[in-house]
Parts: sequence; C-alpha cells; structure tokens
Amino acid sequence: MTDRKFANTLARGLSVLRAFRVSDDGLTHAKIIERTGLSPATITRLTYTLKELGFLSQTGNLLRLGPAALALASVSNASTSFVDLADGAMQELATRTRTMALMAVRDGASMTLVRTWRPKGVASIWLEPGNRVPILRSSTGQAFLAGLNDGRFEAMSPDETSRGQRSEGQTQLSTLGFTFVRGSARYSKTVQAVARPFYASDLGEPVVFACGAMPDMLSDARILEEVGPALRDVVRDLEFKTGRPRGLDHVN
Repeated sequence: MTDRKFANTLARGLSVLRAFRVSDDGLTHAKIIERTGLSPATITRLTYTLKELGFLSQTGNLLRLGPAALALASVSNASTSFVDLADGAMQELATRTRTMALMAVRDGASMTLVRTWRPKGVASIWLEPGNRVPILRSSTGQAFLAGLNDGRFEAMSPDETSRGQRSEGQTQLSTLGFTFVRGSARYSKTVQAVARPFYASDLGEPVVFACGAMPDMLSDARILEEVGPALRDVVRDLEFKTGRPRGLDHVN
C-alpha cells in the first residue's frame, strides 16, 4: 500500500494473528507463511516480536495465541454484549430453519465469521469461526455494503461492481428486510445464504447476521417465504432490545 499513513509492518503483524482459526491446535511457521503469503524471514521476525509482547506463545514448533491476545479478546467480548443477547435466538433460528446461522465482520476484502450456530439434528454446511467469504458476490458481503454509511463506503475506494452490489442490497433491505445474492451471481455454487446487517455503533460499522445452507436445502423460494423473514425478525428484535438503528436508518 502506498498510503504514507499506512503502517505496513503493523498490518503484517496483524495478518499473522488473523491466520489463527478456532479449529487450530497451534500453527507451524510454514502454515503461517502459507496463510499470510509473507516471506519466511518476515514471519520469523514478526512471530519473534509477537512472542516477546505476549501475543503468541510457542511449544515445540507450534505457535498459539498468547495471553495478551486472549486479554484483548476478552475486552472485545465485553464491549459487544449484543452477541450474548443474540445467542439464544440465533441458535433457535438455526434449528428452526435447518440452516447454519452466523455472525460476520469485515476483514479487508472479506467477511470473517466470528460466531456460528449449527442446527440441532441436521447436517449443515461446514463453516466455523475464522473462515472467510468474499464481500463481493456473497449475501453476507452484500448486507455489509448495504448497511455501511456513505463515508465509510467511499473510503473503501469502491468500484462499479461494489456500487452495484450495494445498491441491490439496499433495495432488498428496504423491500424485504434482508439481502441475498441470487443464482449465478453468487461467488459459490455450494452455499446459499440470506443476511441482514446489524449496526453495532461501538464497532463503527455493521456486523452481519446470516443463515446459510446448501442450495438444495435453501432455495430462493424458502429464502423469500421462510428463512429471510425469520432472520429479519430475529435481528429486528435484537435492534429493539439494544436500541440500535433498524435496517437502513443510519446509512447516510
């Protein structure tokens, strides 16, 4: 990046921390190099520094998140109490609609899953916290763009594809109360999803709640008639309980 205000070394260090996923029982240097795309020499310097600062710990050849990272996560969890409020309702929604429910936040050009709820007694798509989906051509990304205010959207230096997806998402939000990317426009043929943004003012930009399944289990008809309205109602109830803006109320 050529922006003089952008700290590339900090960005690389954070990319190392983002490489860790919930299912990992430690990562080797080789795996971190694979996930970040950074050089071995750079990873060696960054992991040494992160260990010295307590953000990583090492046992043998495996690196894990350290106490400083866990302390930071606990502060983040405490400041996002709406997740606890959503927990029971999202689990019930997942089981009732036979979809995997999730919450995602923006991470660069992707949406990263930070919480998932699996339907009880039903096979579902296999995604977990730490997995990413692209912003473009995903229902989750479309909901995020639709819920993003004008200033933050323009700060992303959007292209025409992003503008078109945001416009479509805002139309869907205003008419349906949720968003979804249809048919061949989806980035993946194996995942169908419906989404709605939630404006978490303490985070500065929307998070997204969504429900997803394989296309044969989640048709467009079921999205429009059942799953989409159910997700919309759950998130609206969360908005009411937390006093947050609804839908597009804050997008200006």
